[in-house]
Amino acid sequence: MGLGSFHQRLQFSLLRVDRKATMGEQLNPEEKFHLITRNLQEVLGEDKLKTILQERELKVYWGTATTGKPHVAYFVPMSKIADFLKAGCEVTILFADLHAYLDNMKAPWELLELRTQYYEQVIKAMLESIGVPLDKLRFIKGTDFQLSREYTLDVYRLSSIVTEHDAKKAGAEVVKQVEHPLLSGLLYPGLQALDEEYLKVDAQFGGVDQRKIFTLAEKYLPSLGYAKRIHMMNPMVPGLTGAKMSSSEEESKIDLLDRKEEVKKKLKKAFCEPGNVQNNGVLSFVKHVLFTLHTEFVVKRDAKWGGDKVYTDYEEVEKDFAEEHIHPGDLKASVEVALNKLLDPIRKKFESAELRKLANTAYPDPSKNKGAAKGNPKKAEGDDIAPSQLDIRVGKVVSVEKHPDADSLYLEKIDVGEAEPRTVVSGLVAYVSQEQLQDRLVVLLCNLKPQKMRGVESQAMLLCASVEGEPRRVEPLDPPEGSSPGERVFVEGYEAGKPDDELKPKKKVFEKLQVDLKISGECVAQWKEKDLMTKLGQITCKTLKGGNIS
Repeated sequence: MGLGSFHQRLQFSLLRVDRKATMGEQLNPEEKFHLITRNLQEVLGEDKLKTILQERELKVYWGTATTGKPHVAYFVPMSKIADFLKAGCEVTILFADLHAYLDNMKAPWELLELRTQYYEQVIKAMLESIGVPLDKLRFIKGTDFQLSREYTLDVYRLSSIVTEHDAKKAGAEVVKQVEHPLLSGLLYPGLQALDEEYLKVDAQFGGVDQRKIFTLAEKYLPSLGYAKRIHMMNPMVPGLTGAKMSSSEEESKIDLLDRKEEVKKKLKKAFCEPGNVQNNGVLSFVKHVLFTLHTEFVVKRDAKWGGDKVYTDYEEVEKDFAEEHIHPGDLKASVEVALNKLLDPIRKKFESAELRKLANTAYPDPSKNKGAAKGNPKKAEGDDIAPSQLDIRVGKVVSVEKHPDADSLYLEKIDVGEAEPRTVVSGLVAYVSQEQLQDRLVVLLCNLKPQKMRGVESQAMLLCASVEGEPRRVEPLDPPEGSSPGERVFVEGYEAGKPDDELKPKKKVFEKLQVDLKISGECVAQWKEKDLMTKLGQITCKTLKGGNIS
């Protein structure tokens, strides 16, 4: 049986389960398991989950720290919560107000209550927008139980056995990382672990960025005499810039209260490269939200390009986009229509004077805050980023072949001066022939977090110059003649800095630096008009003057 046939059978099976659940029909344990786990990246404790479903309904909770404004990526966990309810789960939503304060005071104490109220109103509006009945959910604030005598004693008990190393490691992907971390950030993972016991649940649901907190809970809760829980993880959904969608990055996200004109503007600027399905926030929204909520997705096109096309399977959408049968402009326009249908009821709810006042007081305009100039922490954080953090090296293409599951992608083995060549997946099929890539010297960014591209892990990014237009033109960057694999590439004036071991996706180091990576009028690669170089000379491209680098 082919992979396409398997996907079709799986999709059909899930559609059948969806229909049964929507019509109120009783699901068997296997059907509940499929509904609970679909689209998840990982489940820790699958066997325990199956055992519980044979005996009774699953009790699960999802928590959200009441920090920055919720945005459209929150539809991803909301859609999963809809799945849990269809499967008969008992679902608790935790507004983690104390966690918001502990995380480097992302929510100031004086705004904590207001932000918790805002979260409750907007999360409930989102759930109503996607047809989730609120009467089947339990809502609770962290401070409703986390300040009790019993909970506080358990915090002390936990702090006596958890090492500083384990606490710091557990929060690395979730708690804001600073040079001199506060003790509060080290407490954060332990409190999240204890919540599982005090909410009396079988499972906790969250993003895969919380995996280290989940494994800390599995390691230490039994030491307090508490059961190890099931942990279910969603994949991280890319934002509009191609990195994780973040409340603190205005350009990476669409706010739930954005007007239709703002939605159009942000989607128009969204990263959605033709044929590139990697880190594509627009496609991810189709997969994790629209196909979870609906049985079909309509790509709207002009009649001269074949007219509208109805898809009933996400895999077909991704395949057509990868093969460039779907234009990015048509995909964005179609997502815009579907997204506005979800946002309209939320916008309408927040037309009331009371809720408008709540939104404005919970999230005051920073430009009107006279104290903001003092210290200017936001600016200081951005100023810490330097091009020396990028591990850019010369590489030599040892082999190149077509990706087995994507016609628009190459699968390359590239020598970067290490014991073994790195596997690199790049979307260059339409621009560079295999013969042109074979044995050539290239430039690679080597400290991005490895990412799977159509089932194959890519361990570096092959850097290219590109010029938009019809047709789009792309050329790999060229190291100086005589360069050797593994030689470091640096920005002139930043030779002394040490590259990060791995660029943290939350910090968006490359995305912020990439804005100023350009090709000069002399075809030299530059960052803020400073040359990219090796010890032998400049990094260049052949013809794309004024192009971008990605």
